[in-house]
Amino acid sequence: MQRVVMIVMALVFVAMAAGSTTVYFQTKAEYDQRKQTERVVKERLRIAENRLKEQEETLQRLRTDPDYVSLVIRRRLGYAKPDELVFRFEN
Repeated sequence: MQRVVMIVMALVFVAMAAGSTTVYFQTKAEYDQRKQTERVVKERLRIAENRLKEQEETLQRLRTDPDYVSLVIRRRLGYAKPDELVFRFEN
């Protein structure tokens, strides 16, 4: 009888160990996936923050620097100052 109890206890222990191992590896895989997602999101956030900073600097220059405004208008819209020639090339 004692031998049967020991065998049953050993089988229960092995089953619990196998179940715990399975849960551990599933949890580990999910954790690794979430860490990878976090890295990707942090990189996207860094890029977005840099872009926002550049846009804020550009906006500030547009608000305060008339020479910069003139440069932007001339480049983007193709305007020219009086007595100035503008050459446009097809790409």
